[in-house]
Amino acid sequence: MDLQNEASGSAVTKVINQFPFDFQPYKDVYKQIHSHPELSLHEAETAATIASQAAISAYTVHKSIGGHGVAAVLSNGDGPTILLRADMDALPIEESTGLKYASKATFTDPEDGSTTAVMHACGHDMHVTCLLAASAWLAGEEVKKTWQGTLIVLFQPNEERGSGANAMVNDGLYKTVPVPDVVLAQHVMPFRAGNVAVRKGTMVAAADSFKITLFGRGGHGSMPHLCIDPVVLAANVVLRLQGIVAREVDPTEAAVLTVGSLQESTCGHQERILKAMKRIVEKECEASGCEKPPTFEQIRKFPLTVNDDTVTTKLRNSFAAVFGDSFDPNTVISNASEDVSDLATSVGRPYCMWFIGGIEHEKWDKAVANRRIAEDIPVNHGALFAPVIQPTMETGVKALCAAALTHLGRRQC
Repeated sequence: MDLQNEASGSAVTKVINQFPFDFQPYKDVYKQIHSHPELSLHEAETAATIASQAAISAYTVHKSIGGHGVAAVLSNGDGPTILLRADMDALPIEESTGLKYASKATFTDPEDGSTTAVMHACGHDMHVTCLLAASAWLAGEEVKKTWQGTLIVLFQPNEERGSGANAMVNDGLYKTVPVPDVVLAQHVMPFRAGNVAVRKGTMVAAADSFKITLFGRGGHGSMPHLCIDPVVLAANVVLRLQGIVAREVDPTEAAVLTVGSLQESTCGHQERILKAMKRIVEKECEASGCEKPPTFEQIRKFPLTVNDDTVTTKLRNSFAAVFGDSFDPNTVISNASEDVSDLATSVGRPYCMWFIGGIEHEKWDKAVANRRIAEDIPVNHGALFAPVIQPTMETGVKALCAAALTHLGRRQC
């Protein structure tokens, strides 16, 4: 039978329920990756761990794509080509979860010798583990009898800087593996574990990050009239920038402008926001009498993530059948950012990203009951964020498998 025409994803659910999953070995894999995080562009050990896993031993494995990227291909007869993606880089954050397997890793910058703590504070360790477990299950001899086509599982570096997907594409990814018909991905988020959420259209926001350098004039604090204080200038700039979203963006449009840090040194509406930001900074510098104009260096650029309607409709049917009341087909747009779309749009293919929850049930339910979600629930990029292993892993693995089966063409049941 053709699962693509099977109503309500019942055939996908049948396969998911028919063949058991073994999550036990992947708990240790998760703990290993969580306790050994690596920053963007430095994911060598993580990539080696992935490539050595028995989970992808049946696949043709390609390494060092776009840096430390890994892509593995499993051909199983004629049919569509589906790409499942997981990101694998960590963040410069000191972990405060108190877990027995908490990260104690640090990174020393070879350029300036500075050392920073490193943590998987965005769930990429869970993404990798789920994809490894899904890869093994989909490659099982009995499961392979239910689908036809080509499966690509891709482990992407450097997502946090917004350039890992493009780096893999530009390094010849699609000369190494087949061009997929559909790209699929998921992200763990701070809501109830066991739940899955998706939406048609815009799923995740675009984002641009800039480093702005302001040039003052140094001097002694007792002689302020001879100085151009860059700290005061920067403070004025920060306050003025906060007015852009409030006064220059249509209130019906979603936008966030954040100043992440200030450092003093001795040495669409998106476009509208960027223009306003530059205008304000330049005028503040002019008003302060700066002798040099400010400089703007773009350090990150994330594309808008817009889920394809057709792909999302198919996933909704399957996820509703597999997860029942734990599935939300119309979740809200996230102001987070992602670069997974580059894997698809670079070759003109559709894609879909969905979310899985990672917060333990008791903690989530208590926060909801007390109306303290903002206060009590750890969020991505925070020192306390670490998904509860189960049921997060089970949900993520089944979601990936259901998504793959939904799009892998004919299945002989």
